[in-house]
Amino acid sequence: MPGPEQQSSADKHPGREQDSADVIVVGAGPAGSTAACHLARTGLDVLLLEKSAFPREKVCGDGLTPRAVKQLVDLGIDVSEEAGWLHNKGLRLISGEHRLELDWPQLSAFPSFGLVRRRADFDELLARRAAAAGARLVERANVADPLVDERTGRITGVTARLGEERRPVAYRAPLVVAADGNSTRLSLAMKRYRRTDRAMGVAYRTYFTTPRHEDRYLEAWLDLRDPREPARRLMPGYAWVFGMGDGTANVGLGVLDTAAVGREVDWRDLLRRWCADLPPEYGFTPEGVTEPVRGSALPMGLNRRPHYADGLLLVGDAGGTVSPATGEGIAYAMESGRYAAETIVQALARRTDRGRELALRAYPQALRAAYDGYFALGRLAADVLGRPRLLGTAGALGLGHPALLKAAFRLMVNLTEPNSRDALDRLLHVLGRIAPSSRS
Repeated sequence: MPGPEQQSSADKHPGREQDSADVIVVGAGPAGSTAACHLARTGLDVLLLEKSAFPREKVCGDGLTPRAVKQLVDLGIDVSEEAGWLHNKGLRLISGEHRLELDWPQLSAFPSFGLVRRRADFDELLARRAAAAGARLVERANVADPLVDERTGRITGVTARLGEERRPVAYRAPLVVAADGNSTRLSLAMKRYRRTDRAMGVAYRTYFTTPRHEDRYLEAWLDLRDPREPARRLMPGYAWVFGMGDGTANVGLGVLDTAAVGREVDWRDLLRRWCADLPPEYGFTPEGVTEPVRGSALPMGLNRRPHYADGLLLVGDAGGTVSPATGEGIAYAMESGRYAAETIVQALARRTDRGRELALRAYPQALRAAYDGYFALGRLAADVLGRPRLLGTAGALGLGHPALLKAAFRLMVNLTEPNSRDALDRLLHVLGRIAPSSRS
């Protein structure tokens, strides 16, 4: 039986030493667990290393768009309400006196509903799914450094401190997936640095008890302002209220920390004051707070490169896959994990080193093909967010023209129909193709 720090499925590779594998995945968040699950399903021996023990908290809005729902369904996860998920119909946008509810579109490529679930529960569910598929999940494995072949510069494994006693261990594999989040110590050790010309976001959230906990729309407030500031400046971001279905709501704000105004604002304090200024029917009183305000960075727009080199693939926040347009991260984290897994499976089937390298180079190409146009448009949106005067004008124009806002909504949440003859889908695809490349 595994010790308390190692939880795994039955070993499908009895001849394999426990400290080696075909692939090591560092980090059991949505990106890492998705990659590990898809890899293990093919019969590969996968070590999934998680520095914490489940359940553990992550700063997140807890709301999932249909893109993320599709990935969950592909993993074989039961997303019914009976299984503990709260379904939602779409997004409610609020700006001043304007309110507009936009339903998720009916598409063949994606489900027509979103989900809400706490990240502590969500991440553990994905990690256990990967373990059920055959991945060897090791909790409390704090990865410290890569093992590198001095002759070639390739990563050959990782070192870690295991368990509460922090016992030093070394794990070896020909390929390693970095899914260790925005801090991504592994990427930094392999000299993968963040592009400083890409926007970075930050998010802060807390939870309140509320009678609106079963709201079937994710709610976004576009006119995020400081209610106590005389000028009531428009902030470079938005606030959200997502009902959790359990008597509480996840309430938070997402902002660009690259904007000059960000250096002048205590975002935690702003969130508290913004909540206190909401209408009484929300019930957001100081006594209703169930968790402290917590914050996290949002690495956006594929802001760390290269996504593959020398045996290391970057997925999720480690590769900067958060949308610059909306701050959505889970869907793209899971998608990048799947792209990485599919690339690795093809590469390990090749008979020569050269063949394997050629196959592995397809991973960053897949990311660019999927996200270049969309993320470039998102960077343009982020530029508007960084200019509050433009943001105020755009918000007022949009909410006053529902048809225009519907098109912008579909574009921002990246929900279009492949090969559609619909005029809106064709327009969105054209915009994605002509947007500037992320290589620029």
